[in-house]
Amino acid sequence: MTKNAQIFAPSQQVLTLALLVLPQSSILEVASTLDPMRSANRHLGHEAYRWRVVSPDGRAVPLTCGIELPSSGPLSAAEGADALVVIAGFRQSEVATAPLIRDLARMAPRFAALGGIDAAAWVLARAGLLAGHRATVHWEDLEDLAAAHPEVDVVPDRWVIDRNRFTAGGAAPAADLMLHLIGSRHGPALARQVAASFLTTPRPGSEPQIAPPRPTDPRLDPRVAQAVARMEARMDAPEPTAQTARALGLSPRRLETLFRAALQTTPAAYGVSLRLQAARRMITDTRHPLADVALRTGFSSPSALSRAFRAQFGMAPSTLRKA
Repeated sequence: MTKNAQIFAPSQQVLTLALLVLPQSSILEVASTLDPMRSANRHLGHEAYRWRVVSPDGRAVPLTCGIELPSSGPLSAAEGADALVVIAGFRQSEVATAPLIRDLARMAPRFAALGGIDAAAWVLARAGLLAGHRATVHWEDLEDLAAAHPEVDVVPDRWVIDRNRFTAGGAAPAADLMLHLIGSRHGPALARQVAASFLTTPRPGSEPQIAPPRPTDPRLDPRVAQAVARMEARMDAPEPTAQTARALGLSPRRLETLFRAALQTTPAAYGVSLRLQAARRMITDTRHPLADVALRTGFSSPSALSRAFRAQFGMAPSTLRKA
């Protein structure tokens, strides 16, 4: 984390945030941003945090769960807030229209700070508002955002603050970021109280979004978690089970035994399933050609991907994309 934004500093002044929520955002992302402030007000016994929700057209926002989130008006209704936080999820390239991007760039100087949750880093970058800044985005988009916007220093952190810009990779990191905001303004004791209200523990922004699984079952050998982490890190160039086992100081047979006990499958099958899930996300959420999807998920060709995909999901990748 670099120099803090102005709003991330000790203050007894009321802080007002405007949330620009785009259609196809997640209700969890909205709640993770708003509810920590609501809880902080409750613990303080007075209103230290205020917020308003705005939308691209001023109307209620359809969220991914089917619920419509009420709005106080269009982007212009955000004026007067200390900071503007953009929340975006699926289909940001469609719902963040060119007029909205222009309005966002025009209004940005009116806020002390600008933030983005999940895919909102794309929106801020398209508006030219992240140039020369460190930022993060949901881990599925890290590579693509970095390639599309080389002027942005894209990092895989959970959340990032760089001067008067702040970004979080998703719903859980957004909650961590808000706890950091509360702790920065009103002290770590209040942040701990708010975290305890949600039965959570805040995680620092510098943690990677994708970390080795933390097994909750004491019977799960930690070496299984290490093997899974290696698979996730080598999605585009999967290594043979024997190589994974050797890196962990195990025999291939021992690693397979551990996987069967913990995950009811073999390391090889688990690795293929992991890569196919990643391919499915790319097919539904991006416009990458199938050849690129195959390459980035470790399949030798689109036909190899198609065969494995059909066996796993019962349809061809092209059929899913058309649907």
